[in-house]
Amino acid sequence: MNFMTFDAVIAVVAALLVFATLPGTLYLLVLSLAGLRAPSRSADAAAVDPGVGSSSEKIAIVVPAHNESAGIAKTLANLCDIAGRDGAACVVVIADNCDDDTAKIARTMGARVLERKNSFRRGKGYALDWAFCRLKHEKFLAYLIIDADTIAEPNLLTAIRARFASGAQAVQTRYTVLNAEQSPRTRLAELALLAFNCLRPRGRHALGLSAGILGNGFALRRSLLEEIPYTATSVVEDLEYHLKLVGRGVKVEFADDTAVRGEMPVARHAQGTQRARWEGGRLRMLLDHGATLARGVLLGQGRFLDPLLDLLLLPLGYHALLLLCLALMPGIWGSTIGMFGLLVLALHVIAAARIGDVSLARLGGIALQVPGYLLWKLGRLRSTLSASRAATRWVRTARETTL
Repeated sequence: MNFMTFDAVIAVVAALLVFATLPGTLYLLVLSLAGLRAPSRSADAAAVDPGVGSSSEKIAIVVPAHNESAGIAKTLANLCDIAGRDGAACVVVIADNCDDDTAKIARTMGARVLERKNSFRRGKGYALDWAFCRLKHEKFLAYLIIDADTIAEPNLLTAIRARFASGAQAVQTRYTVLNAEQSPRTRLAELALLAFNCLRPRGRHALGLSAGILGNGFALRRSLLEEIPYTATSVVEDLEYHLKLVGRGVKVEFADDTAVRGEMPVARHAQGTQRARWEGGRLRMLLDHGATLARGVLLGQGRFLDPLLDLLLLPLGYHALLLLCLALMPGIWGSTIGMFGLLVLALHVIAAARIGDVSLARLGGIALQVPGYLLWKLGRLRSTLSASRAATRWVRTARETTL
């Protein structure tokens, strides 16, 4: 029996690592360089001038909430103030399968409340589709979806209206971390979200691509939802719906000049559960839609390339681990590609820090956490794979505040 030599085994492993990482590395390089470009000044001017993009057409700020009584009052105070200053907006809370005081608190804060009870169809996607169906006869211009643990910037509606006035069908704002100072893990989460939720959508927008939907701080025209209903029921319903939009040729515009900030879990277990849901859900979308996207690319439909590359790109922790393994392998070609990938990854992180105004000192402190974070990611691999199963059900992330 012939056995492969050690050098042959190394060559095969190196080739597999290059195959797994090089497309993602090149994708990150393109988005990073594009994301560093200054956004169009005309779009910025429209979003900060109250007279541009203003309208008497109604917008519903929709807040999906499941047992959010502990913190929803702060969010609603912020959103009701924004809606009041707009003059043609209202706040609608979906009290979804709640067994606490979420609905009562929402009414006290001045929000309209839609209460939903369905023990079989549980999750944010079901709740949003249910609410959109009940609101569609009220002739809103659009629905703006904000999570129940979020604070939005004062110019949120002005920026959204400006994009709709320019013809947008869907808009996504920046989505970053509200409680970044609470722990080392939330500071690391802030940098991760600056990369995923700010730099990459900004890069796509600069390249004329669809920015994507990030689950918080996105707005959809009522007419769009009538044409493409929000029938997205996975644990990553936002990504699932965006793939539907891409399939129909609809582009999501990126509002880089406004932002929403959501509270990230502090406790290690809660953060692990959230990450597993996000990353496992993305893997599920790759398994379910990857072949269709690849077929579209091969047939010359360029709009499918970005979402395909996005799904093929591993979470940055796993991507970094594979690049490190490649860089440490014997042989010049493999280690060179690995080092190149690590440099691109460093550029991506630095670019994200730059557009998020993260200081060098803060970035250095976050960098010290990376080795421990990578080990933690390895420990969460099984949970991530488990969350990628088709039968995985949505579970609310606990809001613990203890480390």
